Amino acid sequence: MGKLKVLLVAGTLDMSKCLGKILGADAELEIVAEANNAYTARDKIIECNPEVMLLCHDLPKMSGIMFLRKLMPQRAVRTIVIAEEKYEDAAYDAGALDFIACGSDSSSLAEQNICKRLKNVAGPDWINAKQRIYQPVSQLPKSSAKVNANTIIAMGASTGGTEAMAKVIRGMKKDIPGVVMVQHMPEGFTQMYAQRLDHEGEVNVKEAKTGDVVKAGQVLLAPGDKQMRVVKVNGVYQVECRYGPKVSGHCPSVDVLFESVAKVAGKDAIGVLMTGMGSDGAKGLLEMRRAGARTIGQDEESCVVYGMPRVAYEIGAVNWQVPLDQIAQKIYYLLDKV
Repeated sequence: MGKLKVLLVAGTLDMSKCLGKILGADAELEIVAEANNAYTARDKIIECNPEVMLLCHDLPKMSGIMFLRKLMPQRAVRTIVIAEEKYEDAAYDAGALDFIACGSDSSSLAEQNICKRLKNVAGPDWINAKQRIYQPVSQLPKSSAKVNANTIIAMGASTGGTEAMAKVIRGMKKDIPGVVMVQHMPEGFTQMYAQRLDHEGEVNVKEAKTGDVVKAGQVLLAPGDKQMRVVKVNGVYQVECRYGPKVSGHCPSVDVLFESVAKVAGKDAIGVLMTGMGSDGAKGLLEMRRAGARTIGQDEESCVVYGMPRVAYEIGAVNWQVPLDQIAQKIYYLLDKV
């Protein structure tokens, strides 16, 4: 395993020198390129393919956070943003994985453990290869006091989704709001898959049946031979699982689930569309976004098949494209904003 490749983007020479000195003192980091504006940074990403980016918000012409917001749907780069404290929420919303508060005085940066935080942001694959234990840097918001009681999370996937969904669900805690999910599978296989997931993480997972209540700490998986919709009965979310024709080529269909969530939950929902062939879920995710929901699409690099999330992105259904191993973290961050 070689050195961790870092792109350093700083708007001033003093900041560049300060950060360069900090990073240069760590033998496991390599600054593969530097940029002093967003446009040069974009070119360096294409040219050098950095593994992580250390991005200062204070850039000429285009701010660092605006650049990140434009960059992430096109090419997800694991990023730490350095900016004044007031920009923290904006940085995370744009796709940053960690944030370092710093004003005009850069001397405090020496105490921020920047090198360690870059390695953490690089993710478990790089760190495990270095025989380290992965410890996430960001203190992610918890889905407790600030979460609307009406919050619901809807997820969908197809080809490659069994492992992708499992990874996201393993990142969920018992405090997660109710989750409804479609994974393209035949009848019978969904029950076995739900049982497997139920034993792998903290949340309860079950194959859904009509009348099941959507509740915190539980994932309801659509049965392999029925269309699943979310309805609201006496102010409580429930699911209906009924035989019906294929929609978008599938039964169960992600579009059917997402469109029902858009109608009953609106802005209180989070939608996640993951790896899969075709376009199922794209239109439904667009309906969710139009209804005010926050929407996530798995990024191309981490997809087994970049089909469904690609179509969703192309029609404007996706707020954020996120690598697979960061989707659970992104959900927890958004829960604080729903």
